[in-house]
Amino acid sequence: MKRARWIFVALAVGWGGPAAAQTCTATLAGGGGNCATAAISTSLTIGRVVQLTLSSTTTALATPAAADFDAGFVASTGPTATVYCNTACRLQISASTATWTATTTVPSVPARANKPASDLQWSTASNGTFAGLTTTPTNVSSLGATAGTAVGIFYHTLYAWGLDTPGNYSLKVVFTLASP
Repeated sequence: MKRARWIFVALAVGWGGPAAAQTCTATLAGGGGNCATAAISTSLTIGRVVQLTLSSTTTALATPAAADFDAGFVASTGPTATVYCNTACRLQISASTATWTATTTVPSVPARANKPASDLQWSTASNGTFAGLTTTPTNVSSLGATAGTAVGIFYHTLYAWGLDTPGNYSLKVVFTLASP
């Protein structure tokens, strides 16, 4: 009978098998025993996590009238960028190209092929200070860790009587979320 108990105990502790994360001991006298658990350590690495959500991926800029040419610009509301980051981060804005893409709509008058990206100015306030877009990312907002900070973008599109001819114009605006 003692031999049968010994084989059972040997199988129960994984004798001859791979090492386990637990050690068991049992006493043969009286058939009792106890198991003690072994502590293990765990580790985790959390990297930088950032997320950028835009309220819209297109913005239809207001069509200029004569008074807008006289004023030199038309105001439009751009998208709202919502930023999530688990560390400090920067929301940046830039133009994908140095000039707007222009398509002629009046056959006798070519669209302005060299309208600069800087003719689209941006600000975080509708009555704020506006800056022209460039192809180099510019900081819009510097943020600490956040679970969703919304940053509104407002545009001024510049117009000049002698330069801005009829046509369809488009410019890709790039939003970047950077973490140092």
